[in-house]
Amino acid sequence: MVSLLRTFLRPYAWLLAVIVVLQAIEAAGNLYLPNLNGHIIDDGVVQSDHDYIWRMGARMLFVSIGLSVVGVICVYVSSRVASSLADRLRTAVYRRVQSFSSVEMGRFEISSLTTRSVNDVQQIQLFVQLALSLLMIALFTFVGAVVMAVREAPRLTPILLVTIAVLLVLTGVVVVRLLPLGRSVQDRTDRINQVLREQISGVRVTRAFLRTPWERTRFAVSNDEVTDVSIRAARLFSVVFAVAAGVTNLASVAVIWFGGKQISDGSLEIGNLTSFILYLLQILIYTVIAVAVLAMVPRAAASADRIGEVLTSVPLIGDPERPERPEAVTGLVELRDVTFGYAGSERPVLHDLTLSFRPGRTTGIIGGTGSGKSTLLRLVPRLLDATTGEVRVNGVNVTGQPVGELRAGIGLVPQTAFLFAGTIASNLRLARPEASDQELWAALETAQAKDFVETYRDGLDTRVERGGVNFSGGQRQRLAIARALVRRPDLYLFDDCFSALDAATDTRLRAALRAGTSEATVVIVAQRASTIMHADQIIVLDNGRVDGVGTHDELLAGCRTYQEIVESQLGVGSIA
Repeated sequence: MVSLLRTFLRPYAWLLAVIVVLQAIEAAGNLYLPNLNGHIIDDGVVQSDHDYIWRMGARMLFVSIGLSVVGVICVYVSSRVASSLADRLRTAVYRRVQSFSSVEMGRFEISSLTTRSVNDVQQIQLFVQLALSLLMIALFTFVGAVVMAVREAPRLTPILLVTIAVLLVLTGVVVVRLLPLGRSVQDRTDRINQVLREQISGVRVTRAFLRTPWERTRFAVSNDEVTDVSIRAARLFSVVFAVAAGVTNLASVAVIWFGGKQISDGSLEIGNLTSFILYLLQILIYTVIAVAVLAMVPRAAASADRIGEVLTSVPLIGDPERPERPEAVTGLVELRDVTFGYAGSERPVLHDLTLSFRPGRTTGIIGGTGSGKSTLLRLVPRLLDATTGEVRVNGVNVTGQPVGELRAGIGLVPQTAFLFAGTIASNLRLARPEASDQELWAALETAQAKDFVETYRDGLDTRVERGGVNFSGGQRQRLAIARALVRRPDLYLFDDCFSALDAATDTRLRAALRAGTSEATVVIVAQRASTIMHADQIIVLDNGRVDGVGTHDELLAGCRTYQEIVESQLGVGSIA
């Protein structure tokens, strides 16, 4: 946690210095007030000097007002520093997550990343704010109160030292016992977020299979785990607080007992004893404050470690040290002896693929479930990196190109069409922010989405809910295709994004795509043979290997796997 705070608080060093100065002033004022109170008793009350009482009272009032002003300024500056720290942490986590490849995304679950970006950052923000506004003044006042108490009544020092020793031991117990609990709370918060995410996303499945009671039980178990750890931490703190208060009260009784005897024999003044008791109370109060803030250290430290895990994770896919840029952007894609396997898998998903996708031609990729079609497509924009072999785009190995420049020339439509909250126009302009309304309508027309968009009163400004849940599956797919068309790239990758379309819409869309992308390289992954049967080149995959390459007619004549696919989908007559 120290290294994380040192890194992210460095820009606010001058504000931290201001806070330290303000805290020192506030601590000095707090220590000055009991001293004034003692003088009022000894030199004013005992001597019946009313003028002195009024003068010292006015001084105490002035000091109190000054302390209030300093306290407000200190809290304001502390809040500003803590909020700025949280902003920088959230930004750093967000940027790091955006650079993650599928490997890192598999390592950190979405629910965990959400907790780290929100809850963990909040824990650190709260700790820093309280540490800056309360912990330092507690430490300053604690040390100063000990010195001033010894100065006021040296013979009562043993009582003071015993009290301090007990309070310090209690503080150490709290920190040590709370260390494992802090990490446990955050981990169990991850778990309850995961359960909630699954239940909300899969609510229709849960209801359809009458699993609502079981899901309620699963949530209750996760909720009870978080509650149990939180109660254990709160119970520990409450016990420590009660013991600390009891020890201090006993110390006060002892001080009054032995101090009274010293007053009787004339070795101690009443004002000195009163000041000593006030300093003792300050020690108690600020010890409790320090314990309350230090009780947050374990959880804040656990949060800092979890955030550090994200920030120190180096993405496997990134820009090369010496980028190589293609001489010409044509959309040509070449795979040379490409093999790919996921980390931890027993065997590769793709085996020794040597293929090419050429400009001005449409390539279809088909095969059974799990044959590696989508995996092959993800190698082109470097969503995955080949285990062995080369994937070349525009004549240059993709691992040697800047990732942003490589992907800027690709129009990818993923298997799951995802729309962001906003409007239809804002979703389409994700591909090219400067695109005009005419270009958006042209893309919608090609994607066969213009007709249903025109039925909405707001047209391009129609509201899109998160994930596009206010559109049907086919509408989401067509909008996702239109988004890729807005970019007007030299390479289009369509990953089984026609599955939710009816046959008539599919046919019209393919015809419009052929006319609108005649000079680009088009690669279509499909489950239906009818979607790619008119492609210039069809690649048949079977268990990650190329089982056939050719046109529809050529594959019908010589590829058994393709024959079986066509026969199962279109009937025996289609082969004949």
